[in-house]
Amino acid sequence: MPDTPEYLQLPDGQALAYVHHPGNEPGVMFLSGFNSNMEGDKAMALERWCLHRGQQFTRFDYFGHGKSSGKFPEGTIGRWGDDALAILDAVTEGPQLLVGSSMGGWLMLLLAQQRAERIVGLLGLAAAPDFTQRLRDSGLRPGDREQLETQGYCEMPCDYDDGEPYVISAGLLQEAEQHLLLGKPLAIDCPVRLIQGQMDSDVPWEVAMQLLSNIRGSDTEVILVKEGNHRLSGAADIRRMTDIVAQMLDAAKS
Repeated sequence: MPDTPEYLQLPDGQALAYVHHPGNEPGVMFLSGFNSNMEGDKAMALERWCLHRGQQFTRFDYFGHGKSSGKFPEGTIGRWGDDALAILDAVTEGPQLLVGSSMGGWLMLLLAQQRAERIVGLLGLAAAPDFTQRLRDSGLRPGDREQLETQGYCEMPCDYDDGEPYVISAGLLQEAEQHLLLGKPLAIDCPVRLIQGQMDSDVPWEVAMQLLSNIRGSDTEVILVKEGNHRLSGAADIRRMTDIVAQMLDAAKS
């Protein structure tokens, strides 16, 4: 059974659910994906691995996700990025290795530029920076666009978990433009590893290659998985993730 979460109270009255395990540093902080939560396969597998190793580990739910307060359609990239920053500042201790899945990969890149002194490395799992832009440009159906214009939101089918549709708000798409990263230099100097499936139907593998070019630091690598999909949560994917986390943690200590 997952641990009972604690709650970080925010100045606006909202509360973020989190689970934090003290341990060896650097700590590992997991950032989940869009409409996902801290009890997903990758987060829980990484937690078990960290506990076995005695490593500090933190996972949490964004505003409107999982066990945190708030309504999901009212969330934005900026809001969720602020949530991650609040957890980093108030819950974690010492240097941190950030592991970001999908949208969490976007947020970890933003975080690394805000708290460079705290971050010793980034591991992106199908990292999805600027996914809202791709959604707006090519992912919306004609009916979705009409619903966005008339109602301020649209519902899109979900291929994962319980199949409940995603609620996409016009506010999410508009606000996200303030946080776009692709196509510009990224002031990130810590080691970065990007695991990307070439069969990912949500994030083209070329996104990882563009990040490789844009990140300022030289210690940046892309690991392409020929048959990998967007979830990257199979047994081989989990082993790959923990192996790379181990390598990055060991390198950070040396």
